[in-house]
Parts: sequence; structure tokens; C-alpha cells
Amino acid sequence: MTDTGAADGDEAARRVVDSVWRIESARIVATLTKLTGDLGLAEDLAQKALLEALEHWPRDGVPRTPGAWLTMVAKRRAIDGWRRRAALDERYRSLARDLEQASDLDWEPIGDDVLRLVFTACHPALSRESQVALTLRVVSGLTTQEIARMLLVPVPTVQARITRAKKTLAAANVHFEAPDPAEWPRRLSAVLGVVYLLFTEGFAATSGPTWIRADLANEALRLGRRLVALVPREPEAHALVALMEFQASRFAARVAPDGSAILLADQHRERWDRAQIVRGTAALSRADALGRGRGAYALQAAIAQCHSVAPSVEATDWEQIVILYEALGRIAPNPVVELNRAIAVSMATGPATALRIVDGLADDASLRGSHLIPSVRGELLARLGRIEEARSELLTAAHLAANDRERDVLLRKAAGLPQ
Repeated sequence: MTDTGAADGDEAARRVVDSVWRIESARIVATLTKLTGDLGLAEDLAQKALLEALEHWPRDGVPRTPGAWLTMVAKRRAIDGWRRRAALDERYRSLARDLEQASDLDWEPIGDDVLRLVFTACHPALSRESQVALTLRVVSGLTTQEIARMLLVPVPTVQARITRAKKTLAAANVHFEAPDPAEWPRRLSAVLGVVYLLFTEGFAATSGPTWIRADLANEALRLGRRLVALVPREPEAHALVALMEFQASRFAARVAPDGSAILLADQHRERWDRAQIVRGTAALSRADALGRGRGAYALQAAIAQCHSVAPSVEATDWEQIVILYEALGRIAPNPVVELNRAIAVSMATGPATALRIVDGLADDASLRGSHLIPSVRGELLARLGRIEEARSELLTAAHLAANDRERDVLLRKAAGLPQ
């Protein structure tokens, strides 16, 4: 192989490793955490396996089940480490025997391991912020930069939260095992929050070249369905599944064949997955039937349901959506909720009132540096006929957007304004 050919092979292998890691990292780390009982060690072993993949795959080819290959290599490194420390106890002998008998064909993704990891990372010894940051890091394989954009906080803050979380878990001698059912209620709110953040990132990626990360969204939906089976009397768990079903029903209509984003107003609604809308409706009904009133996820699911049953943007019940956002803002105050309420207000009563809501959020520290405010302002200003201001806002939003497809949409909008 020439130097150029070798370099091309290395680059191709790196891309494959990156892709595999995004899809399989949660299961790999969950399996290794279950094996070792140590999250930090599990991540170190997974990273060593990735380095071996970069060495072997360009030469030997990518294995048929790359996730299983990485897990197997990491397990071997774990056993090597135990050997060096002369910890050759019965646990090691049992694991080694299993390993000798196993092959990569034995790989079966175990959903329970991932959900166990989510529950464990949401340990009450950690702050809510640390629970979320740690879980997103180990379960989703997201970078600290991506997590920072999702949480609207600086990158060093996310890094500090993850580091502090690991140290806290180590100091508390936390064992990575499924908590008793009596512990679930204390962790449920954080678990729901993390699962929905995963879905949100899959629904509209905060960065990168793709508009949707279906693998991540589908994994979040799968975790949500498993969670409902664990806690069938929790209305917010049903509501979260309903919300994800409604939103996932639009996936096929949200991306053009060339990968470009298709906004709600331009989507062919016949391409929406009606089966998912039916499942979402049933899940929201189950949440309501439990009789404890609607929480934040149920209100969001109800908003998504309004979109799902509307024949068009114009025929959508925007007044009902405004009411639902007002209720959501009181239960779970959040500047992004306010921005979405402003959009609904603009559709229900006009852009002038909505613009005042958005301008009231301009000084919110959590939105500083985000493309969200100029994006919405640009839309509203365009509808008010303030074209030059609208163009400036949309170009500013495009400059701040980290997702390539979203940037393209904003640039197209700016270019489409009258001269």
C-alpha cells in the first residue's frame, strides 16, 4: 500500500470507528460497567479498544459486528489488567471461560444494561446537573461540546460537571447495578429528562452535517418504552413516550433525499407515520387516565398532538397551543419554552405581540450566543415587513448555528427575502 493509500485507509477507518462509537458506545460502556463495576475503568477500556480498532481495521477490514469486536477487545484488556494485578480470583476464571467460548456472533444488544446505566448515573448523590451531563456523556457518546449546546451552558462547565460526578460516585463507593424499585421514584425525574434530551438531539442535531440522528432518537424512544414497563403507574413516563411518538412520526417528512431539512410548513403530511401518531395518542390517554393532571411532558405531548392531527399549518389549533405553552411555562419555566410560545402567538394573533415576547428574552444569559433568538426574530421581522432587519437577524442566526443543515435553512430564508 502506498503512503497515500495507507493514509486514505486510516482516514476511512477513523470515520468507521467514529460512526460505530456514536451508535454503540452506550451498550459498550454499559456492558463494561456491568462487568467491572467501575464507570471510569469502563470508559478507559472502551477507549483502548477504539485505539486497537484504528490499528487493526485498516489492515484486516472492519469486522462484521464492530460493536461486539470492540466489547470483546475491551473485555480482554480488562482481564489482562486483572492478571497483571494478580487478581486471578474465581470471578476472573469464570469470565475468562465465558470469553474463550464466546464469538462476535454472540453479540446481542441488551437494553436493560443501558437503562441500568441511566438509572445508576442518575444517582441521588449527584446534583441534577451532574446527573444529566454524566448520563448524556456515557449513554449517548455525545461530545462535551454537543452536550454544552444542548444544555445552553459553556463547555468547561460540562467538563467540570462530568469530572465532579465521577469523583463523587467513586467517593460514595457507588456500585453500578440496578437500583432497587424503592429507589426509582427518586431518580425518575432525572431519567426522564435525560431520555428526552437524547431524543431531542436525535430529532434536531445541535451540530454536525445531518439534520436528524435517527439512531439516537430511536434509542431514546426504546428506552422510554422500556421505562414505561418498569413504572406503569407514572403518568409522565407515558407522556414522554407519547411526546416522542408524535415527534418521531414526522421523521420521514423532515429530510429531503439530498439530506436538506424540510420545515414543518413544507412537509408532506401524508408521509407522517400514522401508526406512531396512534401510539402517541394512546400513550397520552394512558397518562391522563392515571388522573394526576398533566405535567411538563404531557403538556408538550398535547402540543405535539395538536400538530399531528392538523391537516395543515394554517388549520392548526394555534390558540390551543398558546394555552398549552402558557401552562408549560408556569410548570417548567424555560426560555426555549417562551420562544416556542412566541412562535405560537405569532400564528394565533400576529407577529407584533410575539416580537415583544422574544425581545423580552434577549438578555437571557442561557440564550446568549445561541442562534435561537435571532432565528425567531428574523422570522417575525420578515412577517412585519422589516426586511433588512430580518435579513440581518437570519444571517446572524446562520453564523451562530452549529448544525450544517440548519445553517443552510437560515441562509436560504435570508436569500429568499425581497431585495
